[in-house]
Amino acid sequence: MQALKLYKLDNQRYPTGEQGLPALVARPTTGPVPPNWKPYLEKLPNDPWGRPYQYLNPGVKGEIDVMSFGADGQAGGEGKNADVGSWQ
Repeated sequence: MQALKLYKLDNQRYPTGEQGLPALVARPTTGPVPPNWKPYLEKLPNDPWGRPYQYLNPGVKGEIDVMSFGADGQAGGEGKNADVGSWQ
């Protein structure tokens, strides 16, 4: 989330849903191309279960959502299989 906030501060918007989190490590080639882009992360981290984080813009719970689908890798669930996101 911190890298996304810096991206927005520099470029006046978050990456689009199409650009996704890869926009934090490589300049997006799909529009809108950010005018003040720089690398915000060396590489994208994986969630605690080794899977890529999910990114939604627009978000369901907030302006944007970054989330993990939990231990089972599926949307929804309870306990260790519950979705964990930036809104919590």
